[in-house]
This record gives sequence, structure tokens and C-alpha cells, in this order.
Amino acid sequence: MATIAAAVAAASSAFTSLHLTRATPYTRRHIHTLITSSLSSSSSTEFNISFAPPKPKPNKPEPSLPINPNSSSDIAELGDQFYIPWIVRDEKGNLTLQSTPPARLLHDMANASTSKKNNKKSKQIAAKAATVGPTSEPKYSKAARRFYNENFRDPPQRLSKVLAASGVASRRSSEELIFQGRVTVNGSVCKTPQTKVDPARDVIYVNGNRLPKKLPSKVYLALNKPKGYICSSGEKETKSVISLFDDFIKSWDKRHPGQPKPRLFTVGRLDVATTGLIIVTNDGEFAHQISHPSSNLSKEYIATIDGEIHKRHLIAISEGTVIDGVHCTPDAVELLPRQPDVPRPRLRIVVHEGRNHEVRELVKNAGLQLRALKRIRIGGFRLPSDLALGKHVELTQANLRALGWKSQKLDEVKT
Repeated sequence: MATIAAAVAAASSAFTSLHLTRATPYTRRHIHTLITSSLSSSSSTEFNISFAPPKPKPNKPEPSLPINPNSSSDIAELGDQFYIPWIVRDEKGNLTLQSTPPARLLHDMANASTSKKNNKKSKQIAAKAATVGPTSEPKYSKAARRFYNENFRDPPQRLSKVLAASGVASRRSSEELIFQGRVTVNGSVCKTPQTKVDPARDVIYVNGNRLPKKLPSKVYLALNKPKGYICSSGEKETKSVISLFDDFIKSWDKRHPGQPKPRLFTVGRLDVATTGLIIVTNDGEFAHQISHPSSNLSKEYIATIDGEIHKRHLIAISEGTVIDGVHCTPDAVELLPRQPDVPRPRLRIVVHEGRNHEVRELVKNAGLQLRALKRIRIGGFRLPSDLALGKHVELTQANLRALGWKSQKLDEVKT
């Protein structure tokens, strides 16, 4: 036993002092020669080791067998089988030779292979769940979508109204286009202006051009109308108040990208010689509600008179006059105090019926000569004192409520 131990120590010392310039695999015959030399001469650390040329790698590796390096019979049986010795450092710091890998390396290799298998299996499970798994739930529930459609989504509207709101033409001109067969709905010619359509779902063409799916946002503007402009967009030979909004329309794409340009029109009218407050919008429902006599909105005017005003004139105006077969009586008539910068007398007249040229007829019937007429208030909204002639401001929700607008869809209006 002492002899064998000395041989093993000599072999270990030989491997420690051996320096190789190239990585050449050992075979079991080489190890056999090394150990035999150690057994025959345990006191010598000089070895004559020769290396055989490397053999080609076999197609199928032979199964490895547990080999004990201390057993010469196992080495003889294996012959020239490929063998890699494991030289490890023991607890005392000495290098030793063994035929099996260290336990720590085997443990790490086992853990690495297990984690790879687990990762591969988890990826397969995730891919399978993504392909056959249930679809994701909708963002909003069916009840929420129904509530939105019933309360916020615009219901189907008349075809002529949709064309006018899209800026194609006025309501009357849109009806003429429909009667002429120049409008198609879902591929069929439609000649009925009352046909209910939804621009978001129905495909509408006018003169071969597709109508946008999205209608422009609602616009509510207050204009300080100058003298010499008419409240109509159909006359080309006369200046229209709509031409005062050219810059507003040109900048529409920057403020509302992706939306068609609105078709603006006035709410009610002021004659060409009257100045002051007039509302401009593209909301037909709003215009109809504000201008209809049932709204009972009062309108306040300042009338500048040529000549002197006496008490009898005020009485005559307050008694009213007949216009178009209807007796019209003003709500209030007041003589305003004289001001240093205004040489002529002025009257404050409030009416609510809104008949054509009603204030002018009241002044004329009283025997007075009207110099200038300006409207300064509609309902609860008063013309801003700092708004110059020809300029406009956008109305807020509070302004619209002051005008008597009772719609629940005021979220589109800027605050």
C-alpha cells in the first residue's frame, strides 16, 4: 500500500511540474504508461511521454464507463479509448488526479440544464396560451357603450341637414342638389331630403365627391357687425358678414386637424345699415331655437336720432305700431343722458318679437328720423365693449346659456 501511495504522489508531482505548449488530449494508454512508470520508479520524477497522433472523432461517441485511475485492469480493458483526466486541488491545496469531474461542476451543470428546460417549457406554454387563449375583454362594457350612444352620439339626421352642416351648401341649396339626383347614399341615388342618414356609417357622395365621415365641430361666434354688410352668404355682388371670417376658416385645419371646414351662417339678420351684435354659427338647431319667436329673447338697441326728442315721441314709440298685420309693442323705451362726445340724442329700445325692421318702424311711426342703429344685447349676452367693428369672439358655455341655449351637448364648446 505504501508503494502504491508513493506512485500516486509521484504521478501527481509529475503532472504539477509538466508544462505543455499545446492542448493535446490524453488517452488511457498514455495514462497507463504514466502510472506504470510511476510504479516502477517511484523515486524518479522524470518521464518519457510520447503523444500519439489524434484520431478522428467517431460519428457516435461510445458510452463512458466509470474508471478508477488506480486500477490498471480497467485501463487495459479500455485500450486507446479517449480519456480526459481531472486534475483538481484538494482541501490542503495539493493537486490530485481523478477520473470523474468535481462534484461542484456536476451540480452546476445539472442546475443549468434544468433551468434551460424550464425556460423552454414556459415559453411553449406562453405561446400556446397566446394562440388559443381567450380574447381580451372590451375596453368598455355594453352598458357603457349603450349609454354613450343614447346620450352623446348624434342620432341620424336629415340628409339635407347633414349636407348643410358639412359645408356643401345652404339647407335650401342642398335640397336642390338632392332633387336633381346629384346625391347618392350607399351607392343609390337619393332624391328625398328627409332621408335619415348617419355620416359615420353611411357612404354619401355629392357630385362624385365623398362626404367626410366626421362632421365639423360646432362653432358659436359673436360678431360686431360693421355697416355695409348683409347677413346672407348667397349674395356675391354685395359684401357678406361671412367674408369677415376668412382668416378663421383658413386657420381651421391647424386648430382642428382632420375635420372638414364648417359652413357658417348668421342667427337672424341685421339690415345692411344696422351695426352691432350678431351671432354666427354652424349649428342649425341652435340657430332655430335662438331665432324662433317662442324663445322670447329680448333684444336691446341703441338708436341715434337726428333732431330733438320730446315726451310725445317716447309715448308714440311705447304704444307700438303695426308691422305685417301684427301690432308690435316694445318692452322698454328710454331716453339716454347726453354725453360730451355724442352730440345727438339716443334712445334705448328693447323688443322681443324680432320683426323685420321693427325698431326702424317704431322710430319712424313716432315721427323721428333715425341716424344710426346698433344692437348691443341678445338675451343675457351683451356685446363686449372692447370688441371692434368687424371682429368676433368665440362664445363660452356661460355665454350660450345666457342666450337661452338649452342643449345638453355643450361639451364641444370651448370654455
